[in-house]
Amino acid sequence: MRTRSKMEEINKNDKEANESPSSSEGSEATDSIEVDNSQTVLLKIATLYAERLMNDICLVVDGIEYPAHRLILCASSDVFQVMLMSPQWSESQESRVTLQETPQCVPIFSEFLRYFYTGQIRISHGVVLPILSLADKYNVKDLISLCLDYMENHIALAAIHGTLVSWLQYTLNCGHEDITQAFQNFIKWNLELVAKTTDFGNFELEVLVTLLHQSSLVIKDEMTLYKCLESWLDHQTNRLRTQLPAKELDTTLKQLVIAVMSAVRFPMMSPRQLADLLLSPLTQKYKEFFVERMAIGMSFHSGQHERVREVMRTEEEGALLFEPRLYTVDTCSSLLTIENFHSLRSYHTRTLVFSSHSYLADYAGDQTCEWVVDIYPKGVWFKKFFLIVWQGTVEMPEHVIRSVRLSLTCKEPPVNSEADRRVKIGVLIYGLQDGVEHIARVMETIHRFNKNDRVLNLDDLLPFEELNPQRSAAGTMNNAESAISSFLVGPNKDMLKLHIVISPANQNTHDEI
Repeated sequence: MRTRSKMEEINKNDKEANESPSSSEGSEATDSIEVDNSQTVLLKIATLYAERLMNDICLVVDGIEYPAHRLILCASSDVFQVMLMSPQWSESQESRVTLQETPQCVPIFSEFLRYFYTGQIRISHGVVLPILSLADKYNVKDLISLCLDYMENHIALAAIHGTLVSWLQYTLNCGHEDITQAFQNFIKWNLELVAKTTDFGNFELEVLVTLLHQSSLVIKDEMTLYKCLESWLDHQTNRLRTQLPAKELDTTLKQLVIAVMSAVRFPMMSPRQLADLLLSPLTQKYKEFFVERMAIGMSFHSGQHERVREVMRTEEEGALLFEPRLYTVDTCSSLLTIENFHSLRSYHTRTLVFSSHSYLADYAGDQTCEWVVDIYPKGVWFKKFFLIVWQGTVEMPEHVIRSVRLSLTCKEPPVNSEADRRVKIGVLIYGLQDGVEHIARVMETIHRFNKNDRVLNLDDLLPFEELNPQRSAAGTMNNAESAISSFLVGPNKDMLKLHIVISPANQNTHDEI
């Protein structure tokens, strides 16, 4: 009864305090302050872990004991909550739980557990994958987001340090689709950069073959791709040599060679390159396979249309063999740079004139087509003009388009008014991340040019506001606006750099004639 009377007295006092006169309310509102002592509270919780105080469970990883608290584990991880709170799990009744972790995760488990108590953890390109692996395993959602954000902001760093392929394959297997797409784009647009790292050899066969079937892959030429795959096969040879007996090794390697090299587009190599392949040790070892693939290439270059159509019809993905990728070789592309970008005045343009091959097949001869490229990185301004129509003269007012535009003009469309020139166009836009220059964005399209349609305008190559931040009335920029665009490269981060790729796009051999 005394306890109850005491509680009733406390409730009565609280009620009287809440029902105080309005005059005191005004005084309280004036004097009150919001106190934030959250850091001290967090420090107290962190101390529980650091000092190993009041722990009621012990996690054992690779023989090392980590005293912990069920409450903290369950609040931080859905998996721990089920494991330690559900009666059907034996761990819920035990005070000592042994966890099985991978060798990569064991060294950082202490930091992972400490994050539960402090919300702090050090992430780098070398440890982000095992941290993410632990966060995924125990479903620590906030830490998963932190790791994925870090990865997205350091893709280029992972590429040069040789961890990007491993990042791709892990996130692909775990269903992190958004970041997986970003990794795939970086690799297929910067394959030569990634292929120089040891991590390139860790590409799983199915993932690599999927990449090789893509026509949006950026590479100098098909021969360069062949050499990249040679290095991948060398890595597989060294790895499998310690795992398989000699006879089984030869069979496995042959299967790997056929699987990856079948996706190489030998018709896109020149006859000279095909001839050079005969001297390759890999070609000589698997001569029967490679001679057949090179024969398809020579059939294309010599105009054997029936044979080409047969390959398209009978081979899986056969039509892709005759479709160009985004080749950066000089015969298909040209570089366009704008230096001192911030000094370029609004609506001003830069112009590039270059030539590309008109045909892919060698039998058609060394014919070229000339192109004029106009880039409008700071918007397009249409001056006022008068348009004469049958009703009279119409005044067209001044008009401005806030867009990063590229205008492509075909100077030599087909003479025949009913014919057209069908080309594949790629605009490769460079960017800078962690000091690494790379292709950061690609715009790709197929277009038909003819005498009546000689110009193609591509708008929104880049976010206009990011490339051209608006100044305030005082002529200054706020903090968000003053950030330098990641699409500006060079020593002073003041250069816009584009690669324009144009190749004949042929649906069938008739387009070659």
